[in-house]
This record gives sequence, structure tokens and C-alpha cells, in this order.
Amino acid sequence: MKHFSDVARVPGDPILGLLDAYRADPNPAKLDLGVGVYKDALGLTPIPKAVKQAEQRLIESEKTKSYIGGHGDTLFGEQLLKLVLGEGSPALVDNRAGCTQTPGGTGALRLVGDFIAKCLPGRSLWLSDPTWPIHETLFTAARLKVEHYPYVDSQNRLDVPAMLAAMERIPSGDVVLLHACCHNPTGYDLTQDDWRQVLDIVRTRELLPLFDFAYQGFGDGLDEDAWAVRLFVEALPEVLITSSCSKNFGLYRERTGALIAVTADGDSLIDVRSQFASVARNLWSTPPSHGAAVVGTILANSELRQLWQQEVAAKRERIAALRQGLVEALAPHGLAERFAHIAEQRGMFSYTGLTADQVLRLRREDAVYLVESGRANIAGLDAARLDQLAAAIARVVG
Repeated sequence: MKHFSDVARVPGDPILGLLDAYRADPNPAKLDLGVGVYKDALGLTPIPKAVKQAEQRLIESEKTKSYIGGHGDTLFGEQLLKLVLGEGSPALVDNRAGCTQTPGGTGALRLVGDFIAKCLPGRSLWLSDPTWPIHETLFTAARLKVEHYPYVDSQNRLDVPAMLAAMERIPSGDVVLLHACCHNPTGYDLTQDDWRQVLDIVRTRELLPLFDFAYQGFGDGLDEDAWAVRLFVEALPEVLITSSCSKNFGLYRERTGALIAVTADGDSLIDVRSQFASVARNLWSTPPSHGAAVVGTILANSELRQLWQQEVAAKRERIAALRQGLVEALAPHGLAERFAHIAEQRGMFSYTGLTADQVLRLRREDAVYLVESGRANIAGLDAARLDQLAAAIARVVG
């Protein structure tokens, strides 16, 4: 008997498939702007020096490989809470914020999805349109009803009025997912005034805010990027936050993240975290240790923390320079104004405004690989090849 004869084949992940196509392309001038990882000028995803030094310390000091518990590494949790919420956060002072370690930011999202489905049944979860594609599939797999609010209009511009108007109609009690900074995939971020308006709606409609905080430090700075999160935490009794250490610590393959809960009081926090641990037990039991130990070691040591902050700043400044450089490279082609938004966006990604047909032409004619939505990973660029990319873009949009 063949038990698997009726198992259907499903399409592979489109971004990973794009990476396979890029690797198979023999063109020596090819450019990979698809997969969302930070790359340096040599096209490598480097290990930060602070991480290497922390790992060396762990090699010398680690004494066991036993489980680290359902909520993960204690030092990691303590330090990440301060990084995300701020050293003097009232939520920390009042002992109403807690951290549960997860396998990456994706694990945190799945954990919170299952938590909402189990403990807040009937709530819909609202996502920006567009959003990170995995948000859609992940929350659907968690048995949540997924809805959308507008974010970018048909002219590839951030549409705050439409977003706010849609949020005004979200049913009371529903969960709204907000990108804390460096919106994926568009790169468009809200202003502080925009965030205040969102907060007013969330408070009036009695919505539950869920922040996806995957790029802290890649927008305007470690504290600056946390501004909206801290605003909501100080203003509201309950907030959920998913945090990722993949980008800012370069720990992509170590799968290090966390789900942070802010509750009305300490007793509620114990209740909520007990549910996190219970749900996690049936997902991954206990999280992996190494990446969390690295993060905790760095953040708890002033010397390593300073080195890490310098490295994050260097990445952020390089990405900003690449954005500005690409717009300047497009100027001789008369396209600087058309693509000025690339320099205004934040983080690794840009909704370039290129159409699917133009993207396919870039891939076919110039070996430039980006997602068909027009999303480009700016952090995958090489400053020495901006003119090459600008010429290719001018060719397909001309």
C-alpha cells in the first residue's frame, strides 16, 4: 500500500525559488535583490564582530547543554525587554512585561497566532495591505480569520488617510498587526504624528495592538525605531510584540526571537505567559540556546554592546547611502523624481514601483533578481554597481 499516493505537490516559496534561479544563472553581472538578508559590499552576510566575541566567551564559559526552559534564556529575556521597551519603561518597573523566547521572529508570530486562536477566540487579525507574505499563511495556519487595512495605494505611495479610515471600522476587540519600523515589504514608515492617530483609534476601538518588530536599529536608530512600540506600551494596558534578532544581530540561522507581552498588571502577565509556555510546548517544547545566549552576552556587557551598536549603525548608514546612491544614479536617466521614494523609505526593503512585467524583463535581460511585486532588498546592493542597476531600470521603464 502506498500511503502517500494522494499527497499533492505544492509550489515552493517564491522568494527561495528566486534564489535558486539566481544561483543557476551563469551571468557574472547578476544581482540578487530578492532574498531578505543583509549583505556587505562583497555580497556576503557577515557575522558581526560582537557576535564572534560573544561566542568565544560562551565556548570558554558554557558548562551544560541542558534545556533552558519554556520561556528561554533568562538573561536574554531580561536584556531584550530593556532593548525593546527602554531601560526605564513603566511596564518593566511595574513588572507587567514579560519575554518568551522563540525560534526567530517567525516562531514568535506563530506562537502569538496560536495564543490568539486559543485564548481570544473569534477575534480577527488585521494586516496591512501589503504585508510580509508569511503573515498571511502563518496566521491562516493558526486558524485565525485574516483581514486587511490599506497601506500603500495604486500609485505606490503610503496612504495614511485610507489606512486610518479603515482602522476606524475594525470591530472592537480585534487584533491589528503593526510594523514597528522598516515596513516589510514596502519600506514606508509612519511618522510620529501618524502613530499618534493610530494609537487614538486603537484606544477608542478597543483593539489589541500586535507589533512585528523585526528590524530594530535598521531604520533611524535602536531607540528611534522603538518609538511607536514604547508610545503604545506607555499609553495602553495591553500590547503584544514579536521581536527578531536575525537582522540586527546577524543571527539568521540561529533562529533567535521573542514574544513580549505587556499586560494590565503582574497577575495577568503570569496568566498570559503560562499560556505562551503551554502553546509553545506543543510547537517546539523549549527554544534553542545558542543565539539567545549570544544576544544576552552582548547586551549585558558594556564593551560588546558598544561594539554591536556601532556595527548596527554601520549597516543602517550603508543601507541609507545605497538608497540615496541609487536615486542619484537614476538622475542622468531622468528618473530621480520618479524613484525619489526609494531614498525616503527605511530599512532593507523598497517597494520600487516596478511592475511585474518590468521585473521579469530585468531578470531576463539584465540578470537582476527581485520579487515580482517590485520589492527590492536594498541591502543586497553593491555601491559599485548602482550605475549598472540604474541603467537596467531605465531600459525597462523607458
